[in-house]
Amino acid sequence: MANIFSFLKAETTEHDFKEFLEVNKPKSWLKSVSAFANGLGGSIYFGVKDNGEVAGLADIKTDSEKISEFIKVRIEPSVTVVLETINAEGKDVLHLRVPSGASTPYHYVGDGGKEAYYRMGNESVPATQNILMELTLKGTHQSFDALNSNKAFADYSFTQFEATYREKAGSRIERPRDYISFGLLFDDKNLTYAGAMLADQHLVFNSRIFCTRWTGLTKTSRFEAKDDAEYEGNIIKLLNEGLGFVRRNSAVMWRKTPNWREEFPDYPSESVKEALVNAIVHREYIIKGSEIHIDMYDDRTEIVSPGAMVDGRRIQDLDISNVASTRRNPTLCDIFSRMHFMERRGSGLTKICAGYPADKKPTFYSTPQSFIVTLPNLNYGKKITADGELIDAPNENVVGETSGKHRGNVGETTKTQRRILELITANNDVTADELAEAIGVTVRSIERNIQQLREGGFIDRRGGTKGGAWRIIKNQG
Repeated sequence: MANIFSFLKAETTEHDFKEFLEVNKPKSWLKSVSAFANGLGGSIYFGVKDNGEVAGLADIKTDSEKISEFIKVRIEPSVTVVLETINAEGKDVLHLRVPSGASTPYHYVGDGGKEAYYRMGNESVPATQNILMELTLKGTHQSFDALNSNKAFADYSFTQFEATYREKAGSRIERPRDYISFGLLFDDKNLTYAGAMLADQHLVFNSRIFCTRWTGLTKTSRFEAKDDAEYEGNIIKLLNEGLGFVRRNSAVMWRKTPNWREEFPDYPSESVKEALVNAIVHREYIIKGSEIHIDMYDDRTEIVSPGAMVDGRRIQDLDISNVASTRRNPTLCDIFSRMHFMERRGSGLTKICAGYPADKKPTFYSTPQSFIVTLPNLNYGKKITADGELIDAPNENVVGETSGKHRGNVGETTKTQRRILELITANNDVTADELAEAIGVTVRSIERNIQQLREGGFIDRRGGTKGGAWRIIKNQG
């Protein structure tokens, strides 16, 4: 039995240890029975301490009978379990195996009410309202994206979806045949939620992405952010707009070689696309007021999607290369795979990592409320020397133009920025609109360059946007 207990070093998502059977407080272990049945299944070992040390039980027969009786009376609906005796180190241990249930949600009944639990890491926690709704759908063999949206198919247009499908899949959508076979119609009249999220109109309120390019390495006031945008509606539009926002706020370093120009983008484009596709098709849409967030910082981009992992595990505890694909929204996944935005076999996480070098990989983190993908900026803390070498420069922040232009180091200013400094010197309460008109660029370009000048220590602002004034800290010729 040594091999079993070497495996059970500590409590995990699939295992709980109980030193003895708590008869007066059965909820302490019955909530794990509920959680295991609602998730992937699991085991409770009675007679084992938290550290895996064998304590043993004094009366195996009586404890077995009480465990069976408590589960029969306190778990609803009924769940079939396996209870076996293990003799380890000369002591008796009870092994309670709880399989993954098909009739979720499973509740603990007692204390004047009933409550469903699910597994989060090594804890059994009460199911939130959205988790409870997902368990209910699972128990009735349904998914949110396949439910009736009560939106009439005839009332809405699908121009972008049909055009994109023709481009990506190489064939036309046939109405209504393909809408039915793809799971986009609940019946001959109404759209499923998957169908509603492909309409040109904004039919599903939570189908939204909020994007922000923050200043520096942490969130600041949104009014000091370099760029922000909010998109809603059709999920193909969300994908395109989200990718466009990241491109707009990314840079590409480059160097000349004898025969071509070698480019070094901040982010591998395929990694960004895979991360955003995963966020769109695997997120929870039933959480009220929820949306995907794309938060870009100097050193990284975070894509945050609503909802924990479907099976309740924490992604940070798992080997990414061996994570099985579990599809929360199978209809959306099928449509995106038909349009070649993703693969059917569910290799999204490994594809996100594939574009990165071994020493600077993306990271994944999940909580009961969200799933977070962090993509490192490959050019952060680097610069290209006069000899054309890409080297580490960890103490030098980078400023300059984005959208494919080479960024310089602090201490350098662009022609536009030097002109801004001249105009501020002449008139320290000059507005962004006035600067844009005088220099002949857009207001957005002015705002971006002013932010870079502030980061570079050239200027600061005294007072608010209205009634304040610029102050030159240092000048650059």
